[in-house]
Amino acid sequence: MHIFITGIAGFIGFHVAQALKERGDTVIGCDNFNAYYDPQLKRDRAALLEKQGMKIIEMDICDRALLENHVREHQITHFLHLAAQAGVRHSIKHPEDYVTSNLEGFVHVIEVIRRHPNIPLIYASSSSVYGLNKKIPFSESDPTDMPSSLYGATKKSNELVAHAYHHMYGISVTGLRFFTVYGPWGRPDMAYFSFTNNILNGKPLPIFNEGKMKRDFTYIDDIVAGTIAAIDLGAPCEVFNLGNHKPEEVLHLVELLEKKLEKTAIKELLPMQRGEVPVTYADISKSQNQLGFSPTTSLEKGIEKFLSWYREYY
Repeated sequence: MHIFITGIAGFIGFHVAQALKERGDTVIGCDNFNAYYDPQLKRDRAALLEKQGMKIIEMDICDRALLENHVREHQITHFLHLAAQAGVRHSIKHPEDYVTSNLEGFVHVIEVIRRHPNIPLIYASSSSVYGLNKKIPFSESDPTDMPSSLYGATKKSNELVAHAYHHMYGISVTGLRFFTVYGPWGRPDMAYFSFTNNILNGKPLPIFNEGKMKRDFTYIDDIVAGTIAAIDLGAPCEVFNLGNHKPEEVLHLVELLEKKLEKTAIKELLPMQRGEVPVTYADISKSQNQLGFSPTTSLEKGIEKFLSWYREYY
């Protein structure tokens, strides 16, 4: 396979690229190295990928002509679209970033795929599409028309656009609803990462909803396995949950970090943040049946692996 990955220097893109390369696929990707979080971390990921023989192009997905040129030039057979503006809280103050990356950017990508209808498109959706749903665990058949954030609304929009393009042009589209992905080389804006920084530096940990939050933390290796299975499946038009199917209290995450860092956290219990939801919980029966998806990494083991990387990197 010749696989093009947008957001290749991002957290998930970096890990998926390595796994695909390791099994013998040709991997090419692009990233715009924006400053949503420390671009140096992205540069360091990219440098590692380039050392492993992967071509990385610095560009924006909204440059459709350039994107299409690379798809043609490299004879791409599969397209993995992971580039997006992430984060619920950032969307409150910077909504325009989500319109540009997640709406306009997605349309540019799928327009390129429309011109190459034999290339399957696998793209990142999010557990945020479930929004204000009360039923748990979240199933792909549940309604997703009550977003709690602009971020969630843009990811649901991606799914709707993908469905429309599949219907009109017959292209293969698969959306992956990722649930709270964590691990080595992760995103510094995520709780497990920022909590680690704050504990080590003696700073308070902002813990929302007075600590009454649960997240379906999913280790990066499990996400990679599910993503590659979706690439190989090449379904006509599907969405899949990729989660650990085991929500954990955020306060339990704090306890694990305290134990492994051997340092007490300063907890700052705060009200619920706008746009957030109290619980995320993935029903993974569909992914198990169609992708053979079976997450194996516990939160404790995953945090150990993250902290081992963190100590080495920093």
